[in-house]
Amino acid sequence: MKLRAPAVPLITVDPYFSVWSCADRLNAAATCHWTGHTNTINGFLTIDDTVYRFMGGEEAGGIPMRQISLEITAMATVYGFEADGVRLTARFFTPVFADDLDLLSRPVSYLELSAEVTDGRARRLTAELRASEELCLDTARQEPVEISAGRLEGGIAFSRMGGTTQPVLVGGGDDIRIDWGYFYLCVRGGETGSAKVLGESYLTARAPLEDGGALFAFAYDDVESIVYFGKRLKAYWKRDGKTIEQAIAEAYGDYPALREREERFSRDLCREAAAAGGEQYAEMLSLAYRQVMAGHKLVRDEEDGLLYISKECLSNGCAATVDVSYPSMPMYLYYNPALVNAMLRPVLRFSRSGDWLYGFAPHDVGCYPHLNGQVYSNGSDPDHQMPIEECGNMLVMAAAAAVAGKDASLFVENRDLFEQWAEYLIRYGEDPADQICTDDFFKHLPHNCNLAVKAIMGIASMAILLELSGCSGEAAPYWQSARRMARSWMERAADGNGGTRLAFDQPGTYSLKYNIVWDKLFGTGLFTTEELGREFASYWPYMNPYGLPLDCRGSTSKTDWLAWTGTLAESREEFARFMAPVWRYFHETENRVPMADWYSTKTAKRFYSQHRTVQGGLFIRLLEQAGRCRYDGGEGK
Repeated sequence: MKLRAPAVPLITVDPYFSVWSCADRLNAAATCHWTGHTNTINGFLTIDDTVYRFMGGEEAGGIPMRQISLEITAMATVYGFEADGVRLTARFFTPVFADDLDLLSRPVSYLELSAEVTDGRARRLTAELRASEELCLDTARQEPVEISAGRLEGGIAFSRMGGTTQPVLVGGGDDIRIDWGYFYLCVRGGETGSAKVLGESYLTARAPLEDGGALFAFAYDDVESIVYFGKRLKAYWKRDGKTIEQAIAEAYGDYPALREREERFSRDLCREAAAAGGEQYAEMLSLAYRQVMAGHKLVRDEEDGLLYISKECLSNGCAATVDVSYPSMPMYLYYNPALVNAMLRPVLRFSRSGDWLYGFAPHDVGCYPHLNGQVYSNGSDPDHQMPIEECGNMLVMAAAAAVAGKDASLFVENRDLFEQWAEYLIRYGEDPADQICTDDFFKHLPHNCNLAVKAIMGIASMAILLELSGCSGEAAPYWQSARRMARSWMERAADGNGGTRLAFDQPGTYSLKYNIVWDKLFGTGLFTTEELGREFASYWPYMNPYGLPLDCRGSTSKTDWLAWTGTLAESREEFARFMAPVWRYFHETENRVPMADWYSTKTAKRFYSQHRTVQGGLFIRLLEQAGRCRYDGGEGK
């Protein structure tokens, strides 16, 4: 990978169990949680009697090894080091396959260490890991921890660490780390223990490397994961009563096959993404994949079924946010559309509750990990809602998942809600009032052209859903409304230069019409190929060194919306040229954090949010080129 990752993924399971390296060298600084707070795991290689450090900062001790390589794939990060005639390979791997619910939920991540003597001399080689109490507390020394140890079949040793008070699901919010549950450090063919360093507790694990290598594992048992309308839900992997010790043993048994499977997956992703959008595009998708997966938690409710809960990371902590799920869905539509439906279910549940007072879709369902109702704008302020935005998002997501997954059952079960939202779009979406859209950092804007396009695509989505559920006759009025509104939109939004305006009443302005991309993906033909081509061509004069601003009001942009806009390009080469500044932003930004979506196109500095699941939106070109959301039937054609 030529891309210098702003942060390197190491352990990527869910919003709480997430460890990264935010430096060019793994042994240049302490490892951290995605929030930037240290989640320290130190790694050492003892060569004969000399201790070398391959992971962790200078404060950890040991002589730093020379890092000679770094390769990042979709699910693995592989470092190479050298010292004193020994070459060490460290392979971090979290098997979060989107199409395998048991694996993506299982909270076990691997570190495989292997060593090779390069100078021909005999060596005694021992690897050691030390993991801080920071992994099971919000901050170090928050409270005393309890430590225990045990062994599993197959020579697997483990040590366990957790806080003494265990406030399970008590806390919630954004810039916090988990302070309940138990962290496990495991090794096969070695031993584990614990240590105290300056009053801070560490788990330790040691194993010899002379026989080719050692397999360490990190695991986390969060006991309970989500509060769902008053019910406390466990992680999906626990649904049949499985224990964390059983999950760890299974993970060790699965490792050889999973490693081979991951290598195939990552090769396929790189090949397919490069064919769709070029080598730089493939690198961005490889870096984004684990981040997107680790921004969700999978649980199951007896009544509502599978639930896939996102967290707005370093944004406001909202859970199951509709306008975060919407941009993230392309990756899931490509790999497992059922997870898009699992994102929709909490929103549908809340929309039916007596606590939701409006005839449009809500913004969110709580503050992670508590899903008890909308918290954005205090949940009930009518002036700070996103009516057209969220209605359009819900309809497009439902239609895209139904087309890609060939299953409209979720729509059938909730047709009344989707119909209510589609009618809202027909009534209010043609010329939106003064309200907020997805890019809420720009606040309210009346007559928003991009928002009106979302309304059009939401109405077309209702028609698609009706046809897929066998109600073609009832779909006709929605097709008619979508076509009429699209023609009206072109007349009122046109700005005379081939492009369209920011707002209908603002000549001489522009904005990215990323919502229009669904006309191309669905193949609904509401806008002509020529109209889409002219719109895309009109953007080039506004390009900055690190990408195209969202609109004429400023110089900031969002990586997800740039990928959506770039997908309007007809050729692979044109798309690659459009996205090259985005690659350059990730490569050169001074903000060493997991991929941040909102940033300056002039300075490459990020704004606030980081690690958000919206990077799943980068996959939209791959999705479009594969034709996974192409809708081939109905009157809309």
